[in-house]
Amino acid sequence: MYEIAGRLVSLRGHGKTMFGHIQDASGTIQIYVRQDAIGDHPFEQFDQFVDVGDILWIQGHSFRTKMGEISIKVSEFALLSKSLHPLPEKFHGLTDVETKYRQRYLDLISNPESRERFIKRSRIIREMRTYLDTHGFLEVETPMLHPIPGGAAARPFMTHHNTLDMELYLRIAPELYLKRLIVGGLERVYEINRCFRNEGVSTKHNPEFTTVEMYVAHHDYHWIMDFTQAMIQQIVKAVSDQMVVPFGDYQIDFGKPFERMAMRDAVIRYGGISQEELAENTIDATMKKNKVRLDKKNASWGEKLYALFDELVESKLIQPIFITHFPVEVSPLAKRDPENPDFVSRFEMFIAGMELANAFNELNDPFDQAERFKQQAAAKDAGDVEAHHYDADYITALEYAMPPTVGYGLGIDRLTMLLTNTTSIKDVILFPALKKK
Repeated sequence: MYEIAGRLVSLRGHGKTMFGHIQDASGTIQIYVRQDAIGDHPFEQFDQFVDVGDILWIQGHSFRTKMGEISIKVSEFALLSKSLHPLPEKFHGLTDVETKYRQRYLDLISNPESRERFIKRSRIIREMRTYLDTHGFLEVETPMLHPIPGGAAARPFMTHHNTLDMELYLRIAPELYLKRLIVGGLERVYEINRCFRNEGVSTKHNPEFTTVEMYVAHHDYHWIMDFTQAMIQQIVKAVSDQMVVPFGDYQIDFGKPFERMAMRDAVIRYGGISQEELAENTIDATMKKNKVRLDKKNASWGEKLYALFDELVESKLIQPIFITHFPVEVSPLAKRDPENPDFVSRFEMFIAGMELANAFNELNDPFDQAERFKQQAAAKDAGDVEAHHYDADYITALEYAMPPTVGYGLGIDRLTMLLTNTTSIKDVILFPALKKK
């Protein structure tokens, strides 16, 4: 004798017998209801009051049908909860995209692939957390409400605290708080949590998204590249059982060593631009020729190089690759490259044309950091809404000496997209941001 409980997702009748399917978190099983097995009155109640979508308790014996399907022959049942609305049609599931996002519960009921996608997302996060914990990292929590927005170049969400009578910002990134912990002696820290950016919505962007950020003292960005590759490969192996993963029209090979390339070299290789066209006196003509625009007046050479990379190269980076040597002007929190101070010791990881991770040797010189904050503040005064604010408290923390540190952030939503062969970020976030009806 077995007892099960779940949602009735299909039902068909044949006179004095009925077949249906009960679904719970573990899967579905067929039920077989016979009038002579449960009695005339219970069968009449089942026939009259039970509908697809209802939550039922079932008791009965198991058997295998002529087609080989394991089923439960019902001896008793109870209606636990009544559905007042019909479910999406059985064979096609929930196909209306708008309804799928607004009523995710219907999507999860109707589409097994959606349930599996979100289960896999949970496994990805669990594998990541386990990997970090076993490598000596300490998981921490930092504020979601910031008095000064910082940690990334983005437009923040703003709110007001009534009791404190002060403006606060939903966090753009936890970076500056995590680095304060490095100053305090917690030398390997990470946080998995949401960040918020008051910006556009696309297949790759949601205003509320999940990241992992980690900081390690006494290591550099070359070390974190090796660490990142090993962690990603371990996650892929654990959740996909294969190292070559399909994503749209591509086969992403996570088994090979990830390529490493300087930004300038990537613009030359993937942008079809020569070394000479990137010279100080020719880069403006190169941008015009390739229809790459920069709204900022008096942009530096480094900002122009970054614009060319962003426009011409990113979408072509399909296999896992680390892009290194970012211009200092677009990296206000990163330490300068000791061999070329026009660049910083930084990388971004790209897969399938998407940026997945960003890392750099953290700037720990309080005087250099203060000067860059001043430059960012001037840019904000000139109309750059994404420029960093001046954070005096963070400068004070650096004045107490932060050890050489590398920091790293990875987008969990985009990683989930890759490992579930999903081309829209809305399909890997349970409740994505949507316009009002």
